[in-house]
Amino acid sequence: MIYDLLAPFYDAINGEVDYKSWADFIEKIIKKELKFTPELVLDLGCGTGKMTRELSSRGYDMTGVDYSPEMLGVARYEAEQEGLDILWLCQNMCELDLYGTVDLAVSCLDCINHLTTKRELSKCFSLVHNFLTPDGLFIFDINGRAKFENIYADKTYAMDEDGAFCVWQNFYDKKSKLCDFYITLFKENATGGYERFDEEQRERMYTVTEIEEALIKAGLEPVGAYSDFDFTRGDDKSERIYFVARCIKPKTYPKGEEK
Repeated sequence: MIYDLLAPFYDAINGEVDYKSWADFIEKIIKKELKFTPELVLDLGCGTGKMTRELSSRGYDMTGVDYSPEMLGVARYEAEQEGLDILWLCQNMCELDLYGTVDLAVSCLDCINHLTTKRELSKCFSLVHNFLTPDGLFIFDINGRAKFENIYADKTYAMDEDGAFCVWQNFYDKKSKLCDFYITLFKENATGGYERFDEEQRERMYTVTEIEEALIKAGLEPVGAYSDFDFTRGDDKSERIYFVARCIKPKTYPKGEEK
């Protein structure tokens, strides 16, 4: 997987992401929409764990889930350096299997767009629903139509970071709503030479309506869709859309306790 190769450079490539402000936004949503204080929190598609560690440092009991062992290796190392106790699980988003329920699930940096069929989207949302406590929240973002049509489109990008050079070519099909990424990575080896690695990745563009319909089908009530951290309403003209959904399921009570 190309993300295994990119793992050591992932944070540098995403260096402009303001995780502290993003975490502030998540906590504003918690205060606004959650009826209780969350303790157990899932970071789905956590990558190198920047958000996982940020939330852990704020007192949340975190579980980070990602499909890439190399990404999780970086995440685990950084967490240990910061003295943070976090559970890391190597799992596919469509095969989520936790040890119990969580009060809050987050997923950052358009992980949901990597679910390229509606079947995968529905399966992932259903699994999140299964592992959320009643009234728990699912907060995630997607790349919107404007990002696919104006930023990705049919463009090529190049990145140079600490011993690695990456060329990223994009091809977007408006009809299928699929964007193919052809990634070539040149990584410096111990002798000073460079090794070449090639990989193909794909993301799908989902409309706000498609996301909300999939949430409802999975038992998750859409609460809001925003284009920024100031709660501005997001729509299909937004480059990035932040969704909030509430888990709808019957509450369970200890034996003998009245409802």
